[in-house]
Amino acid sequence: MDANDGFRELDRQECLRLLVTVPVGRIVYTRRALPAVLPVNFCLDHDGAVLVRTPAFSEVARAVDGALVAFEADEVDAATHSGWSVVVMGAAAVVTDPAEHTRMLRTGPRSWTPAPQEVFLRIDPELLTGRELIGGHSLDGVHRPY
Repeated sequence: MDANDGFRELDRQECLRLLVTVPVGRIVYTRRALPAVLPVNFCLDHDGAVLVRTPAFSEVARAVDGALVAFEADEVDAATHSGWSVVVMGAAAVVTDPAEHTRMLRTGPRSWTPAPQEVFLRIDPELLTGRELIGGHSLDGVHRPY
């Protein structure tokens, strides 16, 4: 990242703090050898893992179980040219442990489109990166309009 590109790198704690402030992110996975992006509602587990609730028969549940995926969430203010983006990369898995599933029913994300059978996807945050842009200014304080 160029020191004058206007972005500030976020540390792990800042990334986790920002992730809990938004309800929707995007899971990036491979579908038929091509990248696929799916918006999902989510929450963070106690250890920072991303939790997604989805129908058990969904394509995403089958595609990501055991795969390396990316997850991105952000908040952007177009009027002030500011915002942030956080990317989580790690192994994804369908939660199969009955006790964990029961716990996530209480504490995990609520489905926006409930299905008769639902599973939880867990993305372990092996790599967590984030960037923040503040008001169209570079890090050296110079305003650079678009």
